Amino acid sequence: MTDRPVVAVLDYGSGNVHSAVKALAAAGADARLTSDRGLIRDADGLVVPGVGAFRAVMEALRESRGDEVIDRRLAGGRPVLGICVGMQVLFGRGVERGIDTEGLGEWPGAVTELDAPVLPHMGWNTVEAGEGSRLFAGIESERFYFVHSFAAQQWQLEVMPPFPAPTLTWCSYGTPFLAAVENGPLSATQFHPEKSGEAGIKLLSNWIGGLRRDSL
Repeated sequence: MTDRPVVAVLDYGSGNVHSAVKALAAAGADARLTSDRGLIRDADGLVVPGVGAFRAVMEALRESRGDEVIDRRLAGGRPVLGICVGMQVLFGRGVERGIDTEGLGEWPGAVTELDAPVLPHMGWNTVEAGEGSRLFAGIESERFYFVHSFAAQQWQLEVMPPFPAPTLTWCSYGTPFLAAVENGPLSATQFHPEKSGEAGIKLLSNWIGGLRRDSL
C-alpha cells in the first residue's frame, strides 16, 4: 500500500512514456504504466502522453479503446492530464499537412501548424500562466521544454455560469498558441513537463497535489 496518489500512465503504444513515469514518481505519485481498464478507472489520476502525428496518436487511442477510458473518466469528473500530442487530441480535430483528423472532441477547435520561420518549435520557452493557475503555482516565470510544429492557436469553448472559466496558459513562437489548459478535471500541457527539469517536476507535483481532493 502507498499513501502516494496512484497515477495511471495510459499505455497505448505512444513513445516517451518511461520518462513520464519517472518524472511523475519524482513528483510524488505512485506512477504505473498500464493499459488495465480497471486500474485506469480507479486511479487517482490518468496521464495521456503523446508523441508523433495527430492522426497516428488518434488511431492508436481508438485501436486500444483509450478514447473510451478517457471519456468515461472525464464523465465521472476524474482527473486527466494530457501531454504534448496528448493535449492536441483533446480538441475537435487536427490538420497536419492536408490531413484532417477527428480528435476526441473534449474541447472545440482545431490543432494547426504554427506560423513560424523555423519548425519544429524545439527547446525552452517561457509561458504566460493564466491567472489563478494551479499547475503553474510557484513556477509562473520558469521555462519549459517544447518539441512540436502544431498547436491549438485559438480557444473556442464557451463556459456558462455556474461553471468556472478554464484557466488558459499561452506561449508564443511565431504566433501565440495554447501552452496549457486547466478545465475542471481535464488539464493538458503542450510542452513536456517530464523534460522540463525542476520546473516540470514542480508542475507535475502541483497537479498530483490536487488529485485526491478533485477525485472526491
